[in-house]
Amino acid sequence: MKSKSLTILCCILLTGCSKSPETNPEILWDSYGVPHIYADNYNDLFYAYGWSQMRNHGNLLLKLYGQARGQGAEYFGEKHLKSDQWVHTHNITQRSLDWWEKQDPDIRKMMTAFTDGINDYANENPDEIDDLNQSILPARPEDCFSHFQRVILFHFVTNPGIATFNPASIIKDRGSNTWAIGPSRSESGNAMLIANPHLPWFDMFTWFEAHTISHDLNAYGAGLVGMPFLGIAFNDYMGWSHTNNVHDGQDLYELTLIDDGYQWGDGIQHFDERTVEIKVRNDDGNMTASEFLIRESVHGPVVSEKDGKAYALRVVGLDQPHVFRQYFDMARAKTLKSFQDAIRPLQNPYFTIMYADKDGHIMHVFGGRTPIRPAGDWNWLDVVPGVSPETIWNETHSYDELPKSIDPESGWLQNANDPPWTTTFPRAIIRKNYPDYMSQNFMHFRAQRSARMAFEDGSITFAELMDYKMDTKMELADRVLDDLLALTENSNDEIIIEASQVLSNWDRQTNGNSQGAVLFKAWVDSVKFFVNKDELFEGGWAEEKAMDTPFGLHPSVDYLSPLKSAAGFVLKRYGQLDVPWGEVYRLIRDDVDLPANGGPGDPYGLFRVTNFAPVKDDRFMAIGGDSYQAVIEFGDKPKAMALLSYGNASQEGSKHRTDQLKFYSEKKLRPVWRNKKEIEQHLELREILNPNKD
Repeated sequence: MKSKSLTILCCILLTGCSKSPETNPEILWDSYGVPHIYADNYNDLFYAYGWSQMRNHGNLLLKLYGQARGQGAEYFGEKHLKSDQWVHTHNITQRSLDWWEKQDPDIRKMMTAFTDGINDYANENPDEIDDLNQSILPARPEDCFSHFQRVILFHFVTNPGIATFNPASIIKDRGSNTWAIGPSRSESGNAMLIANPHLPWFDMFTWFEAHTISHDLNAYGAGLVGMPFLGIAFNDYMGWSHTNNVHDGQDLYELTLIDDGYQWGDGIQHFDERTVEIKVRNDDGNMTASEFLIRESVHGPVVSEKDGKAYALRVVGLDQPHVFRQYFDMARAKTLKSFQDAIRPLQNPYFTIMYADKDGHIMHVFGGRTPIRPAGDWNWLDVVPGVSPETIWNETHSYDELPKSIDPESGWLQNANDPPWTTTFPRAIIRKNYPDYMSQNFMHFRAQRSARMAFEDGSITFAELMDYKMDTKMELADRVLDDLLALTENSNDEIIIEASQVLSNWDRQTNGNSQGAVLFKAWVDSVKFFVNKDELFEGGWAEEKAMDTPFGLHPSVDYLSPLKSAAGFVLKRYGQLDVPWGEVYRLIRDDVDLPANGGPGDPYGLFRVTNFAPVKDDRFMAIGGDSYQAVIEFGDKPKAMALLSYGNASQEGSKHRTDQLKFYSEKKLRPVWRNKKEIEQHLELREILNPNKD
């Protein structure tokens, strides 16, 4: 079935029909599958944005919406049952309906247009939608809020791992880097920005790159698939990026069970209970149904029970329905003041914000919602006693109360998922001016590598900023490798001597051709720097030397036995100790198989983050890390380079599933096209849509 949009396209290009493209939204698809959307009004713009997400990610988007409804098991089978229970435990679907009723009239129209675009694309291109996903249609505006809550509130702020007392099992592969360079540190005198989220390369974490133009909106960037807004973007005047925050927006309360309730002060409080029916599709397509009991305490829903205790979860952000309004205003901001006005409501409960603009301002905000926690000797990072009203919180800190730095003396800002206290040097945010629970106090090696590069360069060019973005040096190697090599000098063991030679010649990078990185990583893993790092260094981390500690190998630890073990492992698996990094670590998708670069951020101290999973022949394939990447300079007109590592489409058969992996392998970014004439020089497809058809 030919879509109406393509029929119109043929009409315009081949017969010169009289229909005016100015009255309908137009999508110019460039050669990397990026839609440049032009519309005369915002409703048409968001209709086209929904349409364009469906063209590149239709099956993924619908699947995510089905899961956000708590109906994944009904649509896709029993493996989604726990996810559905998590959605219903937190009452996501009902809250989404409540949020939808609270939207401003103009936002309601834009969100309705967005889901209309989703539905119309699916209706006009049914062959592109998998049979199981067809049952999810039609998409509804409240699906956007359910999806936002499921992803941001209940997989970032908190996550299903909390119910098993193991939240790190879910969030360990998520991070980000971002920089803002002010005029005093920029060779051109223009402010510059690095955007660089690190997320898994699949599922709810998939980015969609787009360009949206209408009236006072001309925003280029990327948003997570299924979201009706760009999450990271820039316009002619300013831009912003996010990193995963290290704030604490959740608390797990331990309740003492008594009879049918729990201890609350000097009495007994009964749970509020509700029952949800969850349907499960069997392998033969038939349905079974079971009832799922959810118990609510004054703290929040019970997520786990163990040894006569119940554990209830309290999460920030449940009363923040205006996230779409906030991002819409952010994308249209032109000054630091207007941008701050946009983010002041803190409708996104989680992310830090890094900002730069053409006026030369830079800013880092420890964003998100942080509870105003009661005084007392409570360990808010651990399980909190829930037997007394003394530990419960009801308010969160305002925007003005959050740590932030604007135009610091240093001229630069960075964040690599470290606390706000280390965002620049000399320090611009003083930890003791804030409550102890605001954030932890540490600086891991990736953040140290990030800060060191900015700190040591007093005049950064745009080209140098791109090089820093691609830096693959292991900071950990600079801290310990010289000590390790010194330990090998008196060894007579042939394999240790050979390993020492390989490590001596290694460039301490993880480029595709780096020889020695595989061996060094194997040694680090054998020593188990992950689990007992503090015991392995001669000196621990010190706040006053945040970028330079810990350092030196501890003299009481045996490091040569793990080196021998690691060398034997590498030699057995790969036949040579100096096997190139890119032969072992690969970029694999569909029919593409290329050398990778970068690696896990910590404890190795890699700024260029690529996370891997094992595949056959003792190789590893990239499954996450650097995802959407952009480097922007704000002069008279923005200058930008970008990359969406895995490509801008997930639909089977699309060439845009893999066409950017070559840039990743070569440590390059591609040009960003924002001028219409320039876009048309790289045009792959032109669509004229008709949102108001009968």
